[in-house]
Amino acid sequence: MMARSHIRGLRTGPAAAATGLLLTGLIAVPVSAQEDTPPGDTGTVARTVGNASYEPGPCPKTADPIAELEGARCGTLTVPENRTKPDGRKIELGVAIVAAKAAEPKPDPIVWLAGGPGDDAVGEAKMAIDGGLNRDRDVIFMSQRGTYSADPALTCRNIDEFNARATGLVSGAPATEREHIAATKACRDKLAATGADLSAYNDIESAADLADLRTTLGLKEWNVYGISYGTQLALVYMRLHPEGIRSVGIDGILPPSTGGSAVTWKAAKQGFDGVFKACAEQPDCNRRYPNLPATFERLVRDLEAKPVTTTVTLPDSGKQAKVVLDGAALLNWMTAATHVAPQIPRALDELANGKPQRIAEQWAGGKYNPQAIGRLSHGLVYGVFCSEWTPYETQAEALRAGRQTYPSFPGSIHAQAPLLGFLREDCEVWDIPAAPPSIRDVTKSDIPTLAISGGWDAQTAADNGPYVARTLPRATVVTIPYEPHVVFATSKCAQAITASFFDTPTAPDTACLKDLKPPKFEIAP
Repeated sequence: MMARSHIRGLRTGPAAAATGLLLTGLIAVPVSAQEDTPPGDTGTVARTVGNASYEPGPCPKTADPIAELEGARCGTLTVPENRTKPDGRKIELGVAIVAAKAAEPKPDPIVWLAGGPGDDAVGEAKMAIDGGLNRDRDVIFMSQRGTYSADPALTCRNIDEFNARATGLVSGAPATEREHIAATKACRDKLAATGADLSAYNDIESAADLADLRTTLGLKEWNVYGISYGTQLALVYMRLHPEGIRSVGIDGILPPSTGGSAVTWKAAKQGFDGVFKACAEQPDCNRRYPNLPATFERLVRDLEAKPVTTTVTLPDSGKQAKVVLDGAALLNWMTAATHVAPQIPRALDELANGKPQRIAEQWAGGKYNPQAIGRLSHGLVYGVFCSEWTPYETQAEALRAGRQTYPSFPGSIHAQAPLLGFLREDCEVWDIPAAPPSIRDVTKSDIPTLAISGGWDAQTAADNGPYVARTLPRATVVTIPYEPHVVFATSKCAQAITASFFDTPTAPDTACLKDLKPPKFEIAP
């Protein structure tokens, strides 16, 4: 999920944790001396390939216990931090391999690419296993460089704590911007002081890490499944290192060629309009909450002109927190609220009638949630956005997209795209070089690909599926109606289609789509 350091925009689920242990001390040997790893043995042999090495050992650290990782085969991938300096500093990436449920697993496992940027794949293991991804294949989770279970972990608790406190500040106020940028600078200074090369945390290096993991595990072939931001990494990986990739699933699609502030406006409006249209098509919802698009736009304008301040009780601690709902806060709440879409019409109506509590509690609750504190890799967030996004999009382009999408919004709203407030200013502070222009190339590949999206995805837009498929001739494009961002996490139909895809990558079974119906919206008495 494109998670932002200050707006955790595309998070798809809580980071969880893992336990487990394997015997260590095996001697690393060149890959040429090893046969391809048979099913069930992946991750049990030490290997060195070029400048990368894999060593079996303890499972990666996690913030919370994850039962799905008990008994996992684990280890560490060691790679150069910056491959232009192969003799320089090394970093370690945690690896956990969950065995297939089948007695005779398929020989080609699935590697899971997490959302974010900055989320930890190991922490998303519960989502993958709950969705049945390990039915007949092992599933591999590797902590992307800089994430929580990697070493170094480029996390910054101060930013997460500011994010929470900022729910009580006016979003676009000059004082808020100053505090926001100060938090970013303090994070950068802290990470740079550790000796980390902040320019080396990006998709080019991470794609090479994946290629190294496959070869050091002795795998002739594997499959890839990426969610949210992980789809951007998957598309870069397919383009730069296609060797050994049997098939690729991308869910909640973020094309590298379009990444930036402008595209988030399109995604938000598509997701919102999908929910509003579904309400209009249900007589009870339409009668009780007519013309929701106009209500929403009016609320954004009114709140931006005159924010509403309230106090909420935080569910985890029982403490009180001040919340300021302005136009930007409402816009950003809506991008995540498609995950609770049946509540949206009623919540907007409550807000319009002087009852802000439901929206305020959800807005602050997500930021104060302990699982949102200290776990996101801000080094990877800014490493990706500030080298691959902001150098290739002008401020004028971002503003124009906002004006064209929502012409009724005031300029203060257009100035900060959904989920990406103050991104350009943050990147000026982060101060890393732009990635090569080729990072924006479209991926052209004949690798079978499942491009799957939620019809109500307000964070990456269902239209991105057909867009990437233009240059993927063996792609199957699927939109799961009435679902939000990252459908694997919420839709049994999406899980069934994904399982079918890995069985037959060029002809997945999509029959379950015909039985899907919209949810019933909440109607106030």
